[in-house]
Amino acid sequence: MGNKNRDKVAVIIGAGPAGLSAAYYLLKETDDIKPVILEELDCVGGISRTVHYNGNGIDLGGHRLFSKNQQILDFWEEILPLQGKPPIDDKILHREITVSPNGPDPDETDRVMLKRRRVSRIFYLRKFFDYPISLKASTILNMGLGRTFKAGMSYLKSCVHKAPETTLEDFMINRFGKVLYKMFFEKYTQKVWGLHPSEISKEWGEQRIKGLSLSKAILNAILSPFKLISNKEKETSLIEEYYYPKFGCGQVWEFMANEIIKMGGEIHFNTKVVDFETDGNKVTAVKAVRNDSRSEKFQGNFYISSMPVKDLVAGLGSHVPEEVAKVARDLPYRDYILAGFYCNKINLKNNTKIPTINNICPDSWIYIQEDDIIAGRLQIMNNWSPYLVKDFKNKVFISLEYFCNEGDELWNKSEDDMTALGLSELEKLGIVKAEDVIDTVRVKVKKAYPAYFGTYNQFDTVKDYLNGIDNLYCIGRNGQHKYNNMDHSMLSGIEAVNVIKNNLSKDILWKVNTEKEYHEVKR
Repeated sequence: MGNKNRDKVAVIIGAGPAGLSAAYYLLKETDDIKPVILEELDCVGGISRTVHYNGNGIDLGGHRLFSKNQQILDFWEEILPLQGKPPIDDKILHREITVSPNGPDPDETDRVMLKRRRVSRIFYLRKFFDYPISLKASTILNMGLGRTFKAGMSYLKSCVHKAPETTLEDFMINRFGKVLYKMFFEKYTQKVWGLHPSEISKEWGEQRIKGLSLSKAILNAILSPFKLISNKEKETSLIEEYYYPKFGCGQVWEFMANEIIKMGGEIHFNTKVVDFETDGNKVTAVKAVRNDSRSEKFQGNFYISSMPVKDLVAGLGSHVPEEVAKVARDLPYRDYILAGFYCNKINLKNNTKIPTINNICPDSWIYIQEDDIIAGRLQIMNNWSPYLVKDFKNKVFISLEYFCNEGDELWNKSEDDMTALGLSELEKLGIVKAEDVIDTVRVKVKKAYPAYFGTYNQFDTVKDYLNGIDNLYCIGRNGQHKYNNMDHSMLSGIEAVNVIKNNLSKDILWKVNTEKEYHEVKR
């Protein structure tokens, strides 16, 4: 494939899931287009990358590989074949796990995809609740009869009387009732986005929660034990198994990047796109700055952008209409800080029937709903993959996730102050004692989450303008200012190749992850 005469160039901005997928498919599906990827960081994967520190690996945000789209599932397995034997922790614990008949052994090769059991719960009132919330005996016991009765009546009321849906608050109350919304969604959502749900568009719920409701959570709980509902029929939030690379989510992008280079593509790291040259309604070149401050110009026939829309429009310059420039300039984002802790032990005991090493709780992540805690989520990397933790048999690697705005008090904290804050919150929750912490790390990510408030309600103005630039194609979470899952970002990159190859309408790109049934129906 690398020997084909590729006389056209596609300049791809960003080496995240969307940009890499576009490059990979250009090389597989076309004979004449060479992808040239420009990446601001020194690594691939974007917010889906894995950070390795002192022998331990930690994901940004935690990214399980799951999709209802068979093309994406096949794509992942093409890059990393599914395990043929259980990983080491399943072997030690004699946990039953399905394997691929001819797949590799995770203990003998690194190029392998694991199949992991998904457990994620809510920590509220210093107790565990199912996520999504269910009406099991343990839930009733934790909530108390009074709260449970009020929640049930409130939910029934929401079934009978649906409020008009404009905001995220309306969307959640209609699906869970006002009492459960107040308990489990209102303050947590404000923690994540920095705004009350009544100020956020319902579109976030339509993309991230879709058809999920209390009734579907209950139906899932009733039918799953009888094998009457499969993973492929469930809401994404309800799946019980997921794929996961041996050394973290970032591994799939690292292997994909290697394949892209083998097939003749280029990837330029530490190369930040800052400016665009245009001629009429076409882009003619991009100007990028290397990390040593050298400037370089890249020219192509096609320009595929996964960079933040705010930065893209700013780079297009003064000829952008003021109305478009203003909407793009004021598009909101949420930034992200991860504080990691390598520990001798954690004090969250396993109160489930799932066996774990040293009986730690089996959750891959835990939503922290406590009002006195700033952190939003806790990850336990041992449960994602034992190969990510240097001494998984005796130690635990966890992280706290914080949501903030670039330049605010959290963002400006030093690494020592940030990890000290994280440790103080872990101690307050009774999860970790300071004397059990061996090592810490802090990671910051700008524009991690495109947000659905501010000028977002005028985003079509920006979208229409960008669609009018003939050879520019916007893909991915930041490229479309859309809170996509990984598979949706990948699909947008794949569809960009389809649009370019077959000269199709760009509307196809923007329709990825807009169908309300996407998570419910396998195609």
